[in-house]
Amino acid sequence: MTAAQATSRTTDQPEPAPAADASRGLDSHGPGTTTTARLLAHFAEAFARIREDAVSRDRTRSLPRSHVADLARLGFGRLRLPQAAGGFGADLPQTAAVLTELAAADSNLAQIWRGHIAFVEDVLTTVDPVFRNRWTRRLADGAVIGNAWSEIGDVTRGVTATTISSDDGSPDAIVDGRKFYTTGSIFADYSDTTAAGPDGTLRIALVPLAQDGVRVSDDWDGFGQRTTGTGTAVFSSARVPREDVRPFSDRFSYQTALYQVVLLATHAGIARAVARETASSVRDRARTYSHGNADRPQDDPQLLEVVGHLAATAQAAEALTQDAARALQRAHDVERGDAGIRAEVGADAELTSARAQVVLSQLVPAAATRAFDALGASAVRESAALDRHWRNARTVASHNPWVYKARLAGAHLVSGYAPDELQWTIGVAPRT
Repeated sequence: MTAAQATSRTTDQPEPAPAADASRGLDSHGPGTTTTARLLAHFAEAFARIREDAVSRDRTRSLPRSHVADLARLGFGRLRLPQAAGGFGADLPQTAAVLTELAAADSNLAQIWRGHIAFVEDVLTTVDPVFRNRWTRRLADGAVIGNAWSEIGDVTRGVTATTISSDDGSPDAIVDGRKFYTTGSIFADYSDTTAAGPDGTLRIALVPLAQDGVRVSDDWDGFGQRTTGTGTAVFSSARVPREDVRPFSDRFSYQTALYQVVLLATHAGIARAVARETASSVRDRARTYSHGNADRPQDDPQLLEVVGHLAATAQAAEALTQDAARALQRAHDVERGDAGIRAEVGADAELTSARAQVVLSQLVPAAATRAFDALGASAVRESAALDRHWRNARTVASHNPWVYKARLAGAHLVSGYAPDELQWTIGVAPRT
């Protein structure tokens, strides 16, 4: 049993079944035959439970530890693993569809799994069979992976201040440093951590989090995505097995686009939730205005127009997310093939996800605001928590500046320029 699974257990709860059994019976027809409908049905009850207390968790800023553990038990972290290895064998469009449904229940939960999903993709594409087999087994057993890449403060762009060093005579390496925006790590068993080696080259270390040398804090104070646990991780002589340290250059090439597609799916889920909750509020509302168009809000054509606009936004968001996920799948399919083809397909995945980001970063927050045009003053009461959709959408849109992505898309359309930097970084400009 992993640490993530143990989080939600109390003394009177039975021991959960091994994670590898969670998908048994879902699909017995062999690799590649899992359908999106079956996947959604498998997680439907868990998603419903997540939706039930999403408002209260947002208002109290309570971390969804039990829900993360429940999803891990059901095999959410194994969506992309082959069925022969204990997973569901989902492709990237299917994964995006499931993420969208999860985000519609609570967008925080979808984003929590962002680092895990990227790490699984790395396991699937690595050329190192020993690493792949070891981590496939761990993932199949229910291990949850967090993220620790970003550093804040006076850190040079493209450089990490976190270090990894050797301890002579020990099978472990030592990680020291401080990370922020460590989404998912507070719920996880391992952290996918970037660190500089003794020679200055960037490494990836899979740091076990259940040790004295690691402290993960829930000090994220954003006004949106409040319960993603996107806070600080401090590594103080944290130990990691040497075999779980790899060159960053071995990382799969389309990861930036993949990280973005998770955010697109999160936006699509928010748009779906906005449309659903607004429609429900209009349907159930009895009070109306003397200058309205009908005695009942659900019969007022102007209010129905607003709801229809929200439904159209949700459909567009999902379509753009699926389009980007299909581009990702093409990148996955050629990742270990011809370098020229890989670069071309990877650039297409980056541009496709960028164009979708440009649209959804504006469309979804606007929809979350327009929802209030169909509702009365009671909709702004804190007990309704409808403002969380705008706050969450605006926060998701702030992860990567869409204005830069729009410029890249424009440069490609005008001059054929393709982005050659597929690993985006942030920090202070290098000193000269």
